[in-house]
Amino acid sequence: VQLQASGGGLVQPGGSLTLSCTASGFSWENYAIGWFRQAPGKEREGVSCISSILGRTVYKDFAEGRSTVSRVNANRTAYLQMNNLKPDDTAVYYCAAILSFDCAAWGPNNIAYWGQGTLVTVSS
Repeated sequence: VQLQASGGGLVQPGGSLTLSCTASGFSWENYAIGWFRQAPGKEREGVSCISSILGRTVYKDFAEGRSTVSRVNANRTAYLQMNNLKPDDTAVYYCAAILSFDCAAWGPNNIAYWGQGTLVTVSS
């Protein structure tokens, strides 16, 4: 089983990034995919979730309106586009397979598989 987030980097405040999550070794289409982040000294928190087949999405308040989550099941890949980035968005971002088809109970304690993270730094 492998999940790998990529696409992080240094971006200026107000800028945009698109993170990718690629997977192998499990039945991708059976799992909702969640995006999480962990800033230095803080607990890991959810950012967004997308259900497995219908692609229904959920966003945390801080991400609503400036983030878009998507997935291409044929490519076993999910994406998180983030706009208007702020210094508070600086964190390691992770993707994860949720223990469900949908996002009804998504969270860091309901994970089948965690991916390797990618660092996003928002700074001028």
